[in-house]
Amino acid sequence: MLYLDSNVFIQAALNLEEMGDRARALLKKIQQGDEQAASSTLTFDELVWVVKKYRTLEDAIVAGEAFLNMPSLTLIPVDRDLLASASEIIKRYRLDPRDSIHAASAIFEKIGEIVSTDKHLDRIKEFRRKPL
Repeated sequence: MLYLDSNVFIQAALNLEEMGDRARALLKKIQQGDEQAASSTLTFDELVWVVKKYRTLEDAIVAGEAFLNMPSLTLIPVDRDLLASASEIIKRYRLDPRDSIHAASAIFEKIGEIVSTDKHLDRIKEFRRKPL
């Protein structure tokens, strides 16, 4: 199983170049059930916010609903325990809160590979970052 950082969904929604194509191809594999993946419920917030910022509210709603309705995508809830783990990651790796929540989500679910464009996640020893 792969953990998908929010930037995978954002690139798929907004990037019309090669990186966006790679993101869309990966999401298509997940939609078709050829690949299993998970992401944090936080991803919904990040995706909708960024798409609204660069496009329209209507585009953001479409992107958010596509995220919520994606087959073969497990959503990891953000609760008190996960936030406590994220806090430890902030201290240990000096990451921003959102990145720490994504990292904690992957670690909490014992997912060994995170797909992300964020190179600073390479510092985390508990999983391997797979570039998009």
